[in-house]
Amino acid sequence: MNSTTTPSPADTPDDEDDSALQDHGPACMLVFNANDCSGAGGLSADISAAASVGGHALPVVTGTYVRDSARIFDHFALDAEAVAEQARAVLEDIPVQIIKVGFVGDTETIATVAGIAADYEDTPVVAYMPDLSWWSNERIEAYLDAFRDMLLPQTTVLVGNHSTLSRWLLPDWTGRKPPTARDIAGAAGDSGVAYTLVTGIPLPGQFVDNVLASPQTVVGSAKFELFEATFSGAGDTLSAALAALLADGLDLAEATSEALQYLDQCLDGGFRPGMGQVLPDRLAWADQDGDDGPEEEAGEADDAGDGADGLALPEDAAAAEAVRETRRLIDSSLRNPFRPPSH
Repeated sequence: MNSTTTPSPADTPDDEDDSALQDHGPACMLVFNANDCSGAGGLSADISAAASVGGHALPVVTGTYVRDSARIFDHFALDAEAVAEQARAVLEDIPVQIIKVGFVGDTETIATVAGIAADYEDTPVVAYMPDLSWWSNERIEAYLDAFRDMLLPQTTVLVGNHSTLSRWLLPDWTGRKPPTARDIAGAAGDSGVAYTLVTGIPLPGQFVDNVLASPQTVVGSAKFELFEATFSGAGDTLSAALAALLADGLDLAEATSEALQYLDQCLDGGFRPGMGQVLPDRLAWADQDGDDGPEEEAGEADDAGDGADGLALPEDAAAAEAVRETRRLIDSSLRNPFRPPSH
């Protein structure tokens, strides 16, 4: 590693240092989500996906999943007051460009997050609704009702899988064909949502469509070939990347396109760390050698289209190069620090 010297505060003028650091700092996004001890989704996905596309996540822990790479066994919610104190502390110190909301665990925390979003009404909100089928029906119904009534009115962009959003927002659908992205966006719009990104829409052959729509029109779409694998964590990865790209100043259509391309790359480099599902490799872009991607029997995807054999241990030369690359990345980080601007 190259040697670096960190100047003491007395060595450089504070105003000059602060200005330089602020100019080069990544956009900050406040993230409400649960801890995921498997690393599949939750705050793990938010932090790594945001960093990969140039954002800085400010993670607020709302609870924790009890899960492995195959399934979710339970979830323990954090007290809503503790969630509020985390968020208020960082908001009083660091301006945020966007708020991202994942799974927050219970109705009290939904109310807390909605109240904070309302207090920062000029800050866009990206909300992701995961598949909650692992939970009890009673809790699912209460959670979805509270989310629709309290948080959707604060939401700028809603992200979710076609089947998940259809069952939630259009439970009484009687059309001969499944609802379109426009239909779902219209239902979300009734609760105040400006745009909805509907993922995993089945297409003929081994393809799925991903459509960004408002209640009035389709803004854009991107078709991808299905991976022959079962993934966990794709939806959190996509929504976090989208939020970070919007925070960085991209317009919605461009940010959506880049986030979907990023997710496709993460899935293509997917890996299986345990005996369960395959996880997106959110740092696939840093893999110099590339990978052939996951090879599994076809399976049903998770909320964004969601599996690969465990990665083989590298040969000595490859391991040495990986160490060198890690050192280069660390050295670059030390030479290019940032400090979030204060109010």
